[in-house]
Amino acid sequence: MNKSKRTLSADRFLPDDTMLSINRMTEAFQLSQHAHEFIELAYVGEGRGFHYIENEVRPVSKGQLFVIPVGVSHVFRPASSDVAKEPLVVYNCIFRPRLIDSLLSFVTDDPIANYMKELQREELPCELITDVEAGIESLFLLMYREYELPQSGSSTYLRSLLLQVILTIYRMKHRERSGMPSKPDRFVQVLGYVERHYAEELTLSHLTESFQWSPRQLQRLFKQHTSQTFQHYLQGVRIRMSCEQLRSTDRTVAAIADSVGYRDVNSFIALFKRVVGQTPGSYRKQIST
Repeated sequence: MNKSKRTLSADRFLPDDTMLSINRMTEAFQLSQHAHEFIELAYVGEGRGFHYIENEVRPVSKGQLFVIPVGVSHVFRPASSDVAKEPLVVYNCIFRPRLIDSLLSFVTDDPIANYMKELQREELPCELITDVEAGIESLFLLMYREYELPQSGSSTYLRSLLLQVILTIYRMKHRERSGMPSKPDRFVQVLGYVERHYAEELTLSHLTESFQWSPRQLQRLFKQHTSQTFQHYLQGVRIRMSCEQLRSTDRTVAAIADSVGYRDVNSFIALFKRVVGQTPGSYRKQIST
């Protein structure tokens, strides 16, 4: 595939000296293998497929993040030619290398700053990060929503989210090298588990079985690290995910309620109104106007 390699200019995808852009692509077969003049963070949001990187081919699936530096040749391909039935959906965050200069002013940890400078100077290879805790996915969804529905301060907010993504990448890389996770890392894994399984009949007992902590310990950790009980944290995740669907889909409120773990639509509507301050229908109407 390297025969088709070409370089995509930063000015074409980041016009008028724009620093940052986020899109959501359903991958197909039209785009040839290419390099680019910007840094790309590509998160696989749905489906399966393949990622051609220089002369390698890697299978990809939901939850994988690729850090693609300037000059690295790559292209995504879906697993099937029938992309309607088996889509490969990738969120792409692209930014000019010099954007890192402004982000560095907020970084006080030398190892993290050094990692960002290496990325900026094109000293790192293409990297794969597996988002086992679903933390990166949440950040990408926030970035994509903010980019598509800009508000006052969106530029600042997007840069803060990008910095969070880079920090999360660094932590995951460091954790992989250091071996066994610490106690805080283990609890982060608990939060990630809730983020992935919120639609199920999730209880504290399920978490104690999976993570070998007593219910009392887990409740204490939830209060310590989230200032919420487990039940309130789970409700918050479910409401956040339902808001995402209300903004981005035309599914019925009943279907959304069921998809986030509430079988009784009336209970869902009452909870949504208590948390958000308005009914799901009013929320959707406000977003669409």
